[in-house]
Amino acid sequence: MQGPPAISTDIPLQSQALQPAALGSVPAPPAHPARSLRRTIADTDLVVHPLALGGSVFGWTADGATSTSVLDRHRELGGNFLDTADSYTSGRSEVIIGAWLRSRRARDSTVIATKIGKNRDNPGLSSRSIIGAVHASLDRLGTDYIDLLHFHFDDPTVPLEESLGAVDVLMRSGQVRYLAASNFSAERLMEARVLAANGLPRFVALQTQYSLLHRTPFESSLALVTGAQGLAVLPYFALAHGFLAGRYRSKADLQKTTRASRAAKHLNRHGFRVLAVLDRIAEEHEVAPAAIAIAWLIARSPVVAPVASASHPDQVEALVAAAGIRLTRGDMVDLDRVSAH
Repeated sequence: MQGPPAISTDIPLQSQALQPAALGSVPAPPAHPARSLRRTIADTDLVVHPLALGGSVFGWTADGATSTSVLDRHRELGGNFLDTADSYTSGRSEVIIGAWLRSRRARDSTVIATKIGKNRDNPGLSSRSIIGAVHASLDRLGTDYIDLLHFHFDDPTVPLEESLGAVDVLMRSGQVRYLAASNFSAERLMEARVLAANGLPRFVALQTQYSLLHRTPFESSLALVTGAQGLAVLPYFALAHGFLAGRYRSKADLQKTTRASRAAKHLNRHGFRVLAVLDRIAEEHEVAPAAIAIAWLIARSPVVAPVASASHPDQVEALVAAAGIRLTRGDMVDLDRVSAH
């Protein structure tokens, strides 16, 4: 494929956090055993580290310079899979990632997943919105193709056939390589498979909420459908807004932030029981609780790569380390039992 084009001049790159001095020198390519842990996403040639670094915090709780450091640390540890969306900080996340890709010359070695449908400039999943959203994301990311494009949500106002048809045009032009769904029901996934059998693009992955503290919605219906269709599952909120990282253990730990308010609902008997088992197993494996929570997800089929974010480079190691943890049968039984409702 062609090299990435220059980013559009109308993209707001003037932030000091994204100036060359802040980005620093180009680090040497990583040589890390994490490469041997990589997995293939369904029927694709996308080979990814089993931890997708989420970009929702870039430009929000992590400024441009901090985001660059997080991305550098992720790459140094063997990570190669980035997840973002056109709606994250109104596209700022994509801009930051695009600047990092260029400065590190990392596009060819990085798998980029982005989501469309929630950006106010190109809302919904009409053909027009999809085409406009993808072109805007390509500009912000400074690339000429997206590895994995997600529909960010199921848009009931647009026939699924129209949405898939628009992506078909983008795939034929090489601007989108593979298609995935986010927050789709089992019924809509089955409808999409029927349309794919008639020649339209098929979903190869599903991004859905799934963690030790949020199991039932996925395991009750989506697990069966994704397994039958051979879809890769990419769970988000893998750490339950930071609660499973042990970040919030009392009301005193709750800052006045959106993430903390979401984590507050787990400050109850069930949440503390799960955290206690995580703490014990983490101590036995000499890792952080977050690594165990993610390792539990990685060990469950058909999960390929949980999505987790870091607001500081020091948080990245625990996330990436999860891929190398081998939980025992007893560990899995204990975690399954304590997290079941």
